[in-house]
Amino acid sequence: MDSLITAAAWALAAGDPLGALNRIALRDDAPALALRGVAMAQLGDFARAKALLRAAGRAFGPREAMARARCVVAEAEIALASRDLTWPTKALDAARSVLEAHGDRANAAHARYLEIRRLVLIGRFDEAEQGMSALDPASLPPALRTAHALVVASVAMRRLRAGAARAALDQAEVAARQAGIPALAAEVEAARQVLDAPAARLVGNGEDRVLRLADIEALQASDALIIDACRHGVRMREAAVSLARRPVLFALARALGEAWPGDVSRETLAARAFGARRIDESHRARLRVEIGRLRAMLRGLAEVTATPRGFALSPVGTSKVVVMARPVDERHATVLAFLSDGEAWSSSALAIALDASQRTVQRALDALAAAGKVQAVGEGRARRWMIPPPLRMTTPLLLPATLAEP
Repeated sequence: MDSLITAAAWALAAGDPLGALNRIALRDDAPALALRGVAMAQLGDFARAKALLRAAGRAFGPREAMARARCVVAEAEIALASRDLTWPTKALDAARSVLEAHGDRANAAHARYLEIRRLVLIGRFDEAEQGMSALDPASLPPALRTAHALVVASVAMRRLRAGAARAALDQAEVAARQAGIPALAAEVEAARQVLDAPAARLVGNGEDRVLRLADIEALQASDALIIDACRHGVRMREAAVSLARRPVLFALARALGEAWPGDVSRETLAARAFGARRIDESHRARLRVEIGRLRAMLRGLAEVTATPRGFALSPVGTSKVVVMARPVDERHATVLAFLSDGEAWSSSALAIALDASQRTVQRALDALAAAGKVQAVGEGRARRWMIPPPLRMTTPLLLPATLAEP
């Protein structure tokens, strides 16, 4: 390997893509193509980076299996960064096996982290934690130790373990400082901001208070009966009942929880559960049936008792009922939650992450776009969706002189 290739590789490892390009921008040999692809990825031009890495993979000879495997790993990282969740994971697994067979432990571990990060994105946390248990970050370079700690923090946040997430982010900060890569330090800071951001709201009984992840963790450790509007369920300590596939029952449970310790009229319950504007005897009959079903679902957690004007919720074994709502009351809040990471998502990737049909996701995106909450970039299969940046006023020093004159 010549000195320019070595210098460019060191520049990329230090997070300096422009310095790497200054050395190899005019070269078309296989190592230079691969390094140029990594540099373009660090600069955010994922399409160009992918093309360069594929060209490099073709340019490497049949005896350079390890170099081709590294190109595959780099391409997988670009796919993950661009939220292309349809990228073939079998290719990454095969590349990782090649790297392990050739003794490249660092890049093999990097490939494993990419697999785990994809699992986290699509909500397969048990598999992600199982993959993490097979890795020992102590022998890895600082950049990969940072990646390890970030993945641990990400899983902990999704498991609602604020303390474990904060401890992992502290480790990530130390490792990122040792690595000396500004982009890694920025990623750790972004993860810390997510940890400290509002995650839910406590509503009902005249209360509307913002909850952060640590507050939710403490709330779930308490003996309160929680009506969880974020995950559509009812829980108390270790016992939990999912109503995600029973929207009518959950609407009734939430209405009763918000009114606790008072009751809710039959008219209000029917309107909340069935969306009816005018309540007739058929709605009242259906309400009695649904209340019976709710009683059966909540047996052991709470009782639903009849009152002269409606129904009331009575928790079993506790004296407190709380309703935990999403931080933003939005029908398509789950789509917005994925887009809030600042990346540009395709509708197919969102469908995989949400475990929903692509047509369902597309309808949600169209509704959000009509409301001005998301915007599309590109056309056809290259279309990506993202949250529009906030509008900021331009400084007067940048305005044309003619506009600044009185």
